[in-house]
This record gives sequence, structure tokens and C-alpha cells, in this order.
Amino acid sequence: MTDREKRLYEQVLVLRCQTGDELAFAELLDRYGSRLRYYLQKSFGRIDGAEDAYQDVWLRAFRRIRGLKDPAAFVTWLYRIAQNCVRQELRRRRLPVCRIDEAGELAAPALDDVPWTPEDGARIHAALDGLALEHREVLMLRFLEGLSYEQIATVSGCGVGTVKSRLYYAKRALRRVLEEEPIDA
Repeated sequence: MTDREKRLYEQVLVLRCQTGDELAFAELLDRYGSRLRYYLQKSFGRIDGAEDAYQDVWLRAFRRIRGLKDPAAFVTWLYRIAQNCVRQELRRRRLPVCRIDEAGELAAPALDDVPWTPEDGARIHAALDGLALEHREVLMLRFLEGLSYEQIATVSGCGVGTVKSRLYYAKRALRRVLEEEPIDA
């Protein structure tokens, strides 16, 4: 199935959900469940709450899907619900929600010359927990979910320029965290 066919099929699933088709909703949950769970786990970082938020996001999506005007916007809409759940819970716990520390200037190595291993991937996933929430969000939405700058702006409720800036600082912060970790950790 091509990417275009997948998007069209997803829109059909959303339309079916809007008519009350629970099997279509179950299929959407199956398609996005693990990715959404990971997003929430990384959004919460080292604190508990991801599993409760996961259930809450899907419950809200189930209750509100009839109000979604554009079936093509489902993914953006779903992640916006997830982001709102995370921020609401962090505010409830009185934890900082929007703290972005300025990253220092770092020289970027030539990535074409660096051999990548599965351990490198594991280090990157673990390092995400050491970043500010806005950094984790923009990195996950861009590189794990493949959302465009415009879609991330919709999820985040900010402008495209802000998304680009956050992505720039997020990559620098991730690099700094990775450089601080011992190589044989």
C-alpha cells in the first residue's frame, strides 16, 4: 500500500468512527497505539503518568471524534489531545511545563562518517528523557512520527518559525546530553 493509499484508508477509518463504527476505532488504536504510548512515555520523562494519559487520550478521542471536521487531520488532532493531557497533568502536579534551557554552541560531527549501532539508538531514546518537554515533543513528532513543521505547529499551538527554532535547540540539547554520557554506559 502506498503512502497516499494509507492516508486515504486512515481517512475512511475516521469517517467510519464518526458513524459509530467501533471496529474502525479499534483499528486506529492498533495503528497508533504503540507510537502514542511511546510519545506519552517520553513526554512524561522520568515521572509516572504515561499509562493513565494513554487511556485518557484514547477515551477523549473516542468521545470527540465525531467533532473532527477534517478526517485527514486525525494524527495532528490525536497528538494535540495527547499534548493537552500531558500538560494538564504536569500543571496539576505543579511541574515545569515549558522550560527550555539554552544549549551552548557545539561543533557538529560529520554524521556520514559515523557508524551507527543499535546501542546508539538505545542511547538516543534514553537521552530523550534528559531533555525539556518541548524538546522531546518536537524531536519525537518530527523524527519518529514524521510530521511536517506545519503539523507540529498545529499540535504545539505555535508558529512554524517557533517549531523550527525548538527543533534547532532540541537537536543541540540532545547532542549535549549524548556527549555527557559515557560511551560504554
